[in-house]
Amino acid sequence: MSDDIMHRLSTEGVDPLALAGVNDGNLVELAKRLGVRVSLRGDTLTLQGPLSAVERAAQVAQVLVDLARMGDTLDVSDVDRVLSEESQGAAPGGGGGAGAGAGGADGEYKIILPGLRRVIAPKTAGQRDYLHAIAQHDIVIGIGPAGTGKTYLAVAAAVDALARKRVRRIILARPAVEAGESLGFLPGDVQEKVDPYLRPLYDALEDMMPRDRVQKAIDSRTIEIAPLAYMRGRTLSDAFVILDEAQNATGMQMKMFLTRLGVNSRAVITGDKTQIDLANREDSGLLQVASPAGSRCAITACAGPGCRGWRCSSTWRFPRAPAMWRRCSSPARSPSTR
Repeated sequence: MSDDIMHRLSTEGVDPLALAGVNDGNLVELAKRLGVRVSLRGDTLTLQGPLSAVERAAQVAQVLVDLARMGDTLDVSDVDRVLSEESQGAAPGGGGGAGAGAGGADGEYKIILPGLRRVIAPKTAGQRDYLHAIAQHDIVIGIGPAGTGKTYLAVAAAVDALARKRVRRIILARPAVEAGESLGFLPGDVQEKVDPYLRPLYDALEDMMPRDRVQKAIDSRTIEIAPLAYMRGRTLSDAFVILDEAQNATGMQMKMFLTRLGVNSRAVITGDKTQIDLANREDSGLLQVASPAGSRCAITACAGPGCRGWRCSSTWRFPRAPAMWRRCSSPARSPSTR
């Protein structure tokens, strides 16, 4: 009919059989119950019918897509359950209506991690802008105090891009610089010597993927974790590249890193201007590429021509972290006299 509308949902990264069911039974049930036409072609689920029916079907279908993306194999009973929740006024599927890595109606980005039945969502407006910038731009620079989610959200976005087959590999790099103390000689081979510096990246990965899958991906070089110095001479194509602790990269290293990016690659650079461990603070490549508008207490996501600043209140790792950060950043005061 002429007054019918069409709505498309992305099913990128979803097993079509898990979503549609045997002989497309789930789609047939959805179409029969809600009076819409449903078709699944490639990475797109299309709904067509009257406006009110399509609006309702879109909410239900998005929940089913999210469930399938988390690894569930759906059947007709799941369609019936989600429809029942929707008709009773509850948020279908517990409110998981926003697609992974895509903005919902409120513009909020959510990342659904396959296999873990977990959704990673931004906790602050700054984190929402950060995820949006990562989704929209090839190079993003995130600067701010510890605990603001710079590395964690970047790794989540990388895992999501890999699951959706937008990139073929993830490369995580970090400068091998000691934090204010000399560790001396470290035993073992080269990999064992640099592993302590890269452990935070392993921790973030293992929080988002089963440990056996992480190890399998590392063995197949789908995921690579390496010191920044190992990047020289390489061309990183079709990859999601994260440079963590970038404040400890020199200007020459930063230039080297940025010139490694190849076709269909994107980079996220994270760092904290207040934790520079280089002998000469001014040698930091992060200071050279960051926006001069960013203050000591700001997170800046530089994406294209514009930069966005976020305050240290974006810290969410630990509730009292903002107050502790401000205290540590305040000028040294002389001891009070009794």
